[in-house]
Amino acid sequence: MTKVGYFYTDCLVPMVGNNPYATAEENSTELSINAEVYSLPSNKLVVLQIRSPFIKNKYRPFCETLLSWVKSSNCARVVLLSSSHAYQRDDEQLLGTPLRYLLTPDLEKAVGGRMQELNWKEMEKVASYPGISDTDKVLHIPGGGITKLLFTESCSKGIQMAVLLKFCSEGDNIPDAFVLVNYLNEWLQLIKTESINSTDPSSQWKIPSSWRLLFGSGLPPALF
Repeated sequence: MTKVGYFYTDCLVPMVGNNPYATAEENSTELSINAEVYSLPSNKLVVLQIRSPFIKNKYRPFCETLLSWVKSSNCARVVLLSSSHAYQRDDEQLLGTPLRYLLTPDLEKAVGGRMQELNWKEMEKVASYPGISDTDKVLHIPGGGITKLLFTESCSKGIQMAVLLKFCSEGDNIPDAFVLVNYLNEWLQLIKTESINSTDPSSQWKIPSSWRLLFGSGLPPALF
């Protein structure tokens, strides 16, 4: 995908760094900031990547700006890739796949049947007051940042949005990233799957060069 621009906002912590997708020395010195836009015209696909946390009390203004941009750009639909704390699952969510999805009513009409064919599991609602009353249930995505707010706002504004998320634990989340993008690809078929029986979820994707330094360099031999 090609970087086509930036998403300028004062709602994110300012950040600047080297090109995380560098493939050669020539483009390794390009600068990247906290929110950038990439495009793949052949698939009619635009990706917004957010790289820094939100400033306190700036969640709602960011959601309003983002959804306004989505509508003004005439995006057909929005797919939000997110996660939720694995340790805050209820008993029902502990069973089966750690992957879940959500669809706004407008998108449910268009692709709800396809999700049933894929045998995907919709994000469960949980009791508002666990242990006291199980009658009132609400959507709860702990650790999901602006996911719930973006989804509920999209529902009220008539925006076609799908949320795909995975229950994750703290630590190295690279394997979770591959599982989630394969989940997305199962639906949208962005790339052809090389082997259905492949045991390596990362085998069909290009791994960003910056991931090699995610946990710093190796231990210096002088220690031993």
